[in-house]
Amino acid sequence: MSFQPISEKRIETLLEHGSVHPSAGGHFSFRVVGPCCRLFDREELPWPCSRIAWKSKEPSWRRIGSRLVPDIAARRCPSYSVEILQPGARSIPTTLTFFSDRFTPVMQEWWYSRHFRSKDESNVCPY
Repeated sequence: MSFQPISEKRIETLLEHGSVHPSAGGHFSFRVVGPCCRLFDREELPWPCSRIAWKSKEPSWRRIGSRLVPDIAARRCPSYSVEILQPGARSIPTTLTFFSDRFTPVMQEWWYSRHFRSKDESNVCPY
């Protein structure tokens, strides 16, 4: 018996703003508000904590580097700001990350780019 990995869906396009989709398990539907970058808040780490560089432990008031950094668990997967739609209830705003989907290299560069050209206002789409 050989092990076969679960096939990953490669993401090449964005979900359209306002489109409604069912959840993976079919328990709810969601309306897409837009793509977002899932960030990790280093201020929420307990004291003492490890720096991003993992060289030493240091107290929270001496942390070096940016407070908000891209979440490394989600940087290869698309995240969207969505509204959860439930019958008979108000919509619930939240962020969904689709861990079963993976970016193509072009999409990942656009979504989590560190280049200055990515901050240009005209860069609203990867293609």
